[in-house]
This record gives sequence, structure tokens and C-alpha cells, in this order.
Amino acid sequence: MNDSNDFSGKNGKVKVMYVRSEEQDNNKGNDKRRGGGRDDRRGNDKRGGDRRDGARQDRGGRSSRPEGGREGRRSDNRNEAPRERSPWRTVSKPDSEELTNDHGGIVGKSQIDPEQLRKQRQEETRIYGENACQAMFKNRPDAIVRAWFLQSVTPRFRDALKWMAANRKAYHVVDDEELSKASGTEHHGGVCFIIKKRGGMSADAYLQQAAGNDCVLALEDVGNPHNLGGIMRSCAHFGIKGVILQDAGMLESGAAIRTAEGGAEHIKAIDADGLTDTLDKFRKAGYTIVTTSSHKGSQDLAKAKLPAKMVLVLGQESDGLSDSTWDQGDMSLYIGGTGKVESLNVSVATGIMLAQWWQQNQVK
Repeated sequence: MNDSNDFSGKNGKVKVMYVRSEEQDNNKGNDKRRGGGRDDRRGNDKRGGDRRDGARQDRGGRSSRPEGGREGRRSDNRNEAPRERSPWRTVSKPDSEELTNDHGGIVGKSQIDPEQLRKQRQEETRIYGENACQAMFKNRPDAIVRAWFLQSVTPRFRDALKWMAANRKAYHVVDDEELSKASGTEHHGGVCFIIKKRGGMSADAYLQQAAGNDCVLALEDVGNPHNLGGIMRSCAHFGIKGVILQDAGMLESGAAIRTAEGGAEHIKAIDADGLTDTLDKFRKAGYTIVTTSSHKGSQDLAKAKLPAKMVLVLGQESDGLSDSTWDQGDMSLYIGGTGKVESLNVSVATGIMLAQWWQQNQVK
């Protein structure tokens, strides 16, 4: 029994194999407080096993333990039901119980309807630029959904930050890299807002609230956001309140609003499903339709008397107005110059013509 050859491996060393019972693991801390080392004396002795613990080993190195012995006296609670003797315990689940991923305590399906989320995002847009966002906060603070700021601009947005905190509007003070990601551009001006879109209004709705001298701008195939921003800036400067265009959402792009430098908040987009029909509605309401071109015969702006109520129609720089829109004009104008360039940028031409209308009809 004490012959070590009976427990030797191929290399001649004594093989000792043992298992730890569950009760030993549970009482490990208590044993250490009572002097330590008692684990080894109860069967984990590396000298080949402790015969006092009743353990026997066979030639294959397997360990067996007789029923009873000290094992049954280790329980701190004598009324406790006997524990399972084997240290290897298998826990099985019913076939009907499926394994689920643990998501940090968050269970169940998302309460956000994907279709509702998609619709919500279609109704929102990003704007950026310090003047644009300041004007947005001053005129439509309730439309702000979320905001990002560089630390350097926060002193100038102190009132906006206080208002957003009081009204539970989310905002973040971030670095330049994070703000570029949030705004989608490096030309963010230190601030970015996500806002609810205003959308366009119908021609009938605009005409119901129009009064007195009024100039409305109509744009055909003008889509460059920087040109649109420059046009909105000129419109705000000269008191133009309405802009007719086929897609009212173009006036809500971040680049256009930033270029407008706050002017976008004073402009109302007027939807035109059909530009010809919309112009006809304004004509019937007493407006003169004024078309512009540098390619077709018309009157020099410097010599023209502009009507107090008019719709000024401009087209893209390369081709100008289409023939069908040009034929709608009650009056046609061009801006005289040296002739060294074919035409002016559409936003520049708009500013010049609106300045002329302002001087003739609004200046007192």
C-alpha cells in the first residue's frame, strides 16, 4: 500500500490525483481563519493523500471516498439537507427555456418603432455656424432637438445653454473632431444644432397673410446651397419674406443656412408643385411677374420702374429661365454692365435687383 511504484508514472515520479469537494470550497475561508493549512490535512496533502480522511486510491490514480466519515460533519447547519457528494455538478434547463443574451439588465424589445424613427429623422435637419444657430435660438428655440458646442463658443451661447438645460434639451461640449462628425463638415463654426424642419407653405396660405408692398422671389432650378444661402441673406436684408421654389427643403440645408448668416430665419419657403401655376396665382392676386435674363431682350434695371407688388423670377446662371417660365413674365429685366463677363452669379444678381426694388418702394 505504501509502495510508491504502485502510483508511479512513466518518468518514475509519484502521481497524485485528487478532486476538491464543494464543501471544501465553501469552508476554505473558515479554515484559514482557524489556523490555515487544514485543507491539505483533509485530503489535499501532496505527499500522496491523507489516510486519516478515509481516501483510497487505486492503481489508475483514481480517488474514492467512503460514505460518511468527516465529510458529513463539515456542514455548519446540521438541519440542512445532505449535500451532493460529487464535486461535479450539472445544471440542466428545460428544453422550452431558450438562452438569451444579457444586455446589461436591458431586456425586451426596443420601444422605438423603426418606421417612426425614420420619419422623425426625415423631419429633422442639421444646421451649423455661429450666426445661424444664434438666430435659430432667438427665433425658434422650441425647434431645437440637440446641440453640440466647442468650449470656445460656449460663453457666447450662455443663454442658449441655460435654456436647453432648463427645458431638457440634450447638448454636448466636444472637441473639434467630434463636432466635425456631428455636423458633417469641418466648416461648422464651433456649433451645430439638430432642428425640426419647418417645411414649405402653400401659395394660397402666403397670399392670405400678405399685405401692402411686397416682393416675392421665385427660383427656377437654383440648387447650389451656397447660392441659396447668399440669396436668403439678401432677402432678409431687403425685407423679402417669401421665396418660391420647387423643393422647399433646399432652403433648410446646413450649408445654405450657414451661408445665410441668420437670414434664413426671416424667410418663408413657398412650395411650387408647378411654377407656372404658382406664378399665375400671384398674378391673379395683383402681383406683377418680373422675369430676368442676360441672354434675351429685356429692359435695363437701371431705367426700370419696379412695381410695389411683384414676383421676381430668376433661373440658373448657365441657361437662365426656361422658355415656358420666361413667357410668364409681365416685365423683363437685365443688369447692365461692361459685358466683359457673360453674367453675374445668381445670388449677386438677386442682391442688386432687390436693392433696386427696396430703394424705389420701401425707402421713405
